[in-house]
Amino acid sequence: MSMEADASPIPLEPLLFEPKADCRSRLLRWGTLTLIRLATNTLCRLDISELKQVPVRGPLIIYTNHTGSLEVPLLLAHLQPRPITGFAKAETWDNPFLGEVFTLWGAIPLRRGEADTQAMRLALEALNKGWIVAVAPEGTRNRTGRLLRGQPGIVMLALRSGAPLLPIAHWGGEKFRSNLKRLKRTDFHVRVGEVFRLEPLSRRPTREERQALTDEMMRRLARLLPEEYRGAYSDV
Repeated sequence: MSMEADASPIPLEPLLFEPKADCRSRLLRWGTLTLIRLATNTLCRLDISELKQVPVRGPLIIYTNHTGSLEVPLLLAHLQPRPITGFAKAETWDNPFLGEVFTLWGAIPLRRGEADTQAMRLALEALNKGWIVAVAPEGTRNRTGRLLRGQPGIVMLALRSGAPLLPIAHWGGEKFRSNLKRLKRTDFHVRVGEVFRLEPLSRRPTREERQALTDEMMRRLARLLPEEYRGAYSDV
């Protein structure tokens, strides 16, 4: 995730973050949630009871490892009724169908590899409304399940918003597609860490300081994973 601009607060424009709320959209969201829960319970053996530890109200940044497409709809469905959004690469909206789905759920388009102040503004407003904002600090899928080094954009979001952070680790989903081809159910595990906050700073942190904070956050995530999945953070 790369959305680091200057360190000054970004004003929140009214109605900037406003997912569709009409009757048709609510019905579509309900139908989508029902299908996701049915599909994941049928195709997977879910070990997700720790999701009950996620705070039930208030702004929250959850961050997680990113192994594929399974964890995104699964977390979206099973963290309801908490309102939740997250970042998706801006190219997703080039696909009319996917763009409509992501818009329906209030996903935040992110232009990767640049300082995306619009994405930062949308995320800050979502947190201001008391939503969960989900972030994958690796910035891309780690298709092997082993952690990649985190990118420091999440640090600026946490510092500017003052929102608490919560690591959520998962594993098993990296085998979903291969298991599906063999008509085999996938064991999908979720572990939830402890809520914490970053100490506010009186100045803009340097890139090295942002990376150091990110690495410490990622180590919290790595501790929740089995040793073989810790990848770049195997030193924990």
